[in-house]
Amino acid sequence: MSDGYDSDKALARQARVVSIVIAATMILWMGAQWVGGELGLPDRYVFLFDLFALAGFLWALIVTWQIWKKRRGDG
Repeated sequence: MSDGYDSDKALARQARVVSIVIAATMILWMGAQWVGGELGLPDRYVFLFDLFALAGFLWALIVTWQIWKKRRGDG
């Protein structure tokens, strides 16, 4: 019985990490866009910020999919 409880706690912890990564990625990406505009950075640096944001969102999507698959296997 405790195995299911431990598994649920681990999945909840993973979901919290994913939500923090999504929120932090969005905030940092918006901040980088604003700073890039204020400083007049070249487009290649702004594009680099976009790629970092995409990497963070892609990681969150993959981990969310893994959580979904684990939950589906338990139910």
